[in-house]
Amino acid sequence: MIAIISVFLLAGIVKGVIGLGLPTISMGLLTVVMPPVSAAGLLIIPSLVTNIWQLFIGPAFLILIKRLWGFIAGIFIGTLFSILPGLTSTSSWTEAALGIVLIIYGFWGLVAKKLPSPGKSEKWLSPLVGYITGAITAATGVFVIPAVPYLQSLQLNKNDLVQALGLAFTASTVALAIHLSLDNKLEQVDYYLSSIALIPAVIGMYIGQYLRKVFSEVTFRRCFFIGLIALGAYMALK
Repeated sequence: MIAIISVFLLAGIVKGVIGLGLPTISMGLLTVVMPPVSAAGLLIIPSLVTNIWQLFIGPAFLILIKRLWGFIAGIFIGTLFSILPGLTSTSSWTEAALGIVLIIYGFWGLVAKKLPSPGKSEKWLSPLVGYITGAITAATGVFVIPAVPYLQSLQLNKNDLVQALGLAFTASTVALAIHLSLDNKLEQVDYYLSSIALIPAVIGMYIGQYLRKVFSEVTFRRCFFIGLIALGAYMALK
């Protein structure tokens, strides 16, 4: 219980500072002490609530839905009909795959080069990126790659980007819950612990929002992504 509270408190702080990272940190740390499918189950309620909160803090909800509906549809299709092996406690490759995802995301975060805008290609690229994100979500429980770099390439303003991330993460969380349900894995979800995990996650978000005003976000992001690379390397090698 102490480990779960500590993990979600840390993940909430990170999300409060940089607007993302709760599922990545949570899955990365929890899978060190429990099977990936159990970690994904604990993530459902904290991730859903905090992402819905993030989704509705801006005024561009309907505009983003209209623009990103293909991306969202791709997430659901990719999660429910993934070409990758599913997230199960018997998948020997799952922890290594999650570690590789964390390493890729960590290096991308350190480089932080802005991707070119998709322009006219956005209409067909959005569903494709959504599908790949969904497939990776179904396999690892982490839904940041390639969704986050892609959304950052759309040249949204800061508030719209945060809201778009909330939309993508909410869709991914719901799709993952449906995937686990259809795969008869929700029976393994401890809803009591998942609800308890929401409390430190929310507290962490408030702390993170305060820290964002005190410390340099650039410095924090650098430490965060270096930590992700180290954690991912440990999981992949183990």
